[in-house]
Amino acid sequence: MMFVFFFYVAVIISYTIFGFVRKKTFAIDIDGTITEDSKGTIHLDALAALRHLKEIGHNVIFVSGRSSVEGYLLSVFGGVTRMAVGENGGCITFGSNEHTLIGKKDECIKAFEFLRSRLDNVQEKPVFPRMTEVVLQRTFDIEQGRKILASHNVILTDSMYAYHLNSKGVDKGSGFEEVMKRLSVTKDDVIAIGDSETDIPLFKCASLSVALGNSSDFVKSNASMVVSAKEGDGVIEALGKIAPKLAEI
Repeated sequence: MMFVFFFYVAVIISYTIFGFVRKKTFAIDIDGTITEDSKGTIHLDALAALRHLKEIGHNVIFVSGRSSVEGYLLSVFGGVTRMAVGENGGCITFGSNEHTLIGKKDECIKAFEFLRSRLDNVQEKPVFPRMTEVVLQRTFDIEQGRKILASHNVILTDSMYAYHLNSKGVDKGSGFEEVMKRLSVTKDDVIAIGDSETDIPLFKCASLSVALGNSSDFVKSNASMVVSAKEGDGVIEALGKIAPKLAEI
């Protein structure tokens, strides 16, 4: 696997050195994408591949259902672009003390309390503190929950690791658009990689979107490329397929 990884990195470097590739912005989910198990352990080879992309001039941005602070810290210690979209787009962290909030936590809290009063087994999930969303355990029927909340100004989504209550209009796509504005990049410059339904709005911001092998059929149907390998191995496979095409994307 490491031989394949370094081969693909060499291909990317060669394209970049000879000027055939303009700078790209890679939008990367975290859990289920650059992890190697269901507990959130980072796949170090995948992270190393992303770090090499940053080192040769590309942007690499984490776009996650986790807190944007968690994503930002991973960007710092992982050696990629120092900004992150978190809370499924509700919060964007551009620096240690610079956060842009596009979601409203108060309406998510009200929706959570309403849902809990009308449906059994609705529980908050212990997570890093959130600024714009409420995170729930996957302990109830999400479709039933969505019906109960139909009159509220929120959306209920499933990242496969938790359920998320966000303000309507807030998703990874709307959050990443703030990053695109900051970096002055367009859809033609963006490549997105993810695994869950929360990544579909992000896919729409990209000229090339990749669903990993652990994605559902629905997520795969919304991506422009599908790889067979799962999680971090899938990221490495995706970069291998993308590398020869960078001059065309």
